[in-house]
Amino acid sequence: MKRLILSLLCLATLAVTAQPPARLREAKAKEKTAATPTASSAREFPTAQAMPTDAAWRRDVYRSIDLTKDANAVLYYPTRPTADRENLFTYLFKLLLRGQINAYNYNLDGNEDFSESNRVKAKEIMDRYQIFYESKDGRMRVNDTDLPSEEVKVYFVKESAYYDQRTASFRTQVTALCPVLKRADEWGGEGTQYPMFWVKYDEVAPFLAKLSLMGSSLNNAATLSADDYFTLNRYEGKIYKTTNLQDRVLANYCTTDSALVKEQNRIEKQIADFQKHVWGQDSVAPAAEDSVTADEPKKKASRTRTPRRRGSSRGSAASSAAKDKKPAAVEQKRSRSSRSGATYSVRRQRH
Repeated sequence: MKRLILSLLCLATLAVTAQPPARLREAKAKEKTAATPTASSAREFPTAQAMPTDAAWRRDVYRSIDLTKDANAVLYYPTRPTADRENLFTYLFKLLLRGQINAYNYNLDGNEDFSESNRVKAKEIMDRYQIFYESKDGRMRVNDTDLPSEEVKVYFVKESAYYDQRTASFRTQVTALCPVLKRADEWGGEGTQYPMFWVKYDEVAPFLAKLSLMGSSLNNAATLSADDYFTLNRYEGKIYKTTNLQDRVLANYCTTDSALVKEQNRIEKQIADFQKHVWGQDSVAPAAEDSVTADEPKKKASRTRTPRRRGSSRGSAASSAAKDKKPAAVEQKRSRSSRSGATYSVRRQRH
C-alpha cells in the first residue's frame, strides 16, 4: 500500500514538473505567431484619408479604365482564381454574394445613386446578365468558371480631385467603382459594353486592403494591395464625363475623335493648373513678365537717346575742330602780313 502511494506521488510530481515546459513552449509558439503579422492583417485598415465634405475646391471626373492596358492589367489577371491570386471582379462579386458589400444599379444617365431604393441584390444581377448559379437552402453558389471575370475588361471609376484647406493638401481620391461587361455580338463584331453595378469605394476599401496584386512583372515578390493601387492612382484611364450643370458626357458635345481628345486634355490641364496655382508656382512668372515689360520703356528710351549723344559728340568734335582751325587761320594771316611787311620794307630800302 505504501509503495502504491509513493508511486502515485512520484507520478504526480513528474506530471507537475513536466507540464510547465510544455506550456511554455506553447506560449512561445503563440507569441511568435502573433508577433509575425500576415499580409492581410497588416493591411486590415486602409490608410487613405477621408475626403472632407467642406472642401474649398473639388472637381469630379469619370474615367474609363481599359484592363487590356499594361498599367491596368493587374486588375484583370488572373481571369480564373488560383490558390493565392484572384482578380478584382471575382473578389468583389464573392463579397457581394456573401452580403459583405452593397451594390447599386447603374442608371441610364451614368450617375451613381447610393440610396437604399437603388440597391440591387446579387440574384438580380446574375439573372440580368445570365450568370449561372445554384440555389440550395436559401443560399446561392456560383462556380469560379461561371463568373464572367474574363468578360469584365473595363471599369468605370469616379474620382474627385480636391483641395483640403484644413491640411493645405491637394489630393485625388476614388469614390466609386463600376465593373463593365464587354460581350461580342452574334456576328462577331466589336463587343458591347454593359455597366453592371456601382459600389461605394469607402465601403469596399477595407476589403480591397486585403486583396494582394502583383506590383511588377520583373520582381514577382513585389506586391501591393488593391486599396494602395487606387489610393496611389496607379491606374490609367480616359475621362468620359465630368460633373457639370447640364449633366452631359463628353461624347454629347464632342462630335469627332480629335475634339474628344482635345476636351480630355483640356480638363486634365485644368486640374493640373489648379494644383500648380495652389502652391503659388504662378507668382514668379507674372512677376518676371512684369519686370520685363517694365524694363522695355527704359530700353527704348536708351535706344532713342544714344543717337542724340552720338550727334552731340559729332557736334562737339566739329566745334573743337573749328576752334582748332581758327588759330591756324589767324597764324596764316599773321604770317602773310609779316611777309607782306618784309617785302615792303625791302622795296623802300631799294628806293
